[in-house]
Amino acid sequence: MTDVLEKNRWFYDHEVSGMIHREFPEYEDRIAVGIAGEGSDCLGYDDEISRDHDFGTGVCLWLTEEDMDRFGDRLSDAYNKLVDRKERAFFTERLRERRGVMTIHDFYSDILHADCDAEHGVMSEDTWYHLDHSCLKTATNGEVYRDDLGVFTAFRQLLLDYYPDRVWRTRIAEELHTYSSALQINYARCMTRRDIVAAELCRAKGIASAMELFFLLNRTYPPYYKWTFRAMTELDTEGVFSARIRELAEEKIRPEAWEGSRYHPNRQNYKDRIVSLSEEIASEIDILLAEKNLSRVRSRYLEVHVDDVLPHE
Repeated sequence: MTDVLEKNRWFYDHEVSGMIHREFPEYEDRIAVGIAGEGSDCLGYDDEISRDHDFGTGVCLWLTEEDMDRFGDRLSDAYNKLVDRKERAFFTERLRERRGVMTIHDFYSDILHADCDAEHGVMSEDTWYHLDHSCLKTATNGEVYRDDLGVFTAFRQLLLDYYPDRVWRTRIAEELHTYSSALQINYARCMTRRDIVAAELCRAKGIASAMELFFLLNRTYPPYYKWTFRAMTELDTEGVFSARIRELAEEKIRPEAWEGSRYHPNRQNYKDRIVSLSEEIASEIDILLAEKNLSRVRSRYLEVHVDDVLPHE
């Protein structure tokens, strides 16, 4: 547990829980409390660099709509008095919006950008299709300290149980297509034309899709894009996949490797290390697809897996 998470837990254990017990004894078992949502502190990733904004100790208090109407304002006033008694650098208004008293519905709906029926713990397949990967991580990060009602954690568990199979397969197929078109086709086309800027865009799109595929095939949500690689190194226990991603990102682009070459859709220019790395990463993804029984074919050209991976009626 990081220093920031420890401070938040201490704040709850030694101040917030006591305030709730003293001032709201009749509602104590109806208030869910924890730390989750937006902010690198909820991931345990906060460091000196990220403390230049939206940094401070605080917790979330989640209520049903009914309870918010019943005593939400009074609870919010009591919580804010606790916060205001403390001297906390960078405790901004934006951070106050991310912490404090809120409804369960608003917490999940604001993060997922969808009208969530969180109190009944259900979500339609259509809504699942429109959710963003990193927002799902944001909605399920952090810690829940107490939830006697179980409403907040029930919807949290629905999200943690991961995508429905059809949605999961569709998202994998989309990223397979993106990776293949960006790094296995269009990068070579752009380098043959000496369009370095376009080639760099292809590399960036390919890296993003490769990381998305790694998370999807491991049935884990990636965090906000700037933390995706860090989270992947933690998930990649063997370290091979993440090492290749790092090398692909750091490899210098080499126009001289394409001098005198002509574009051919069925031939890879292995004089360019970026091409070699792209194929090595594709081979790793091919292995993962086979391990998950998602594709009947074996090929590092990832586009050929799309039809197998897509859900069929």
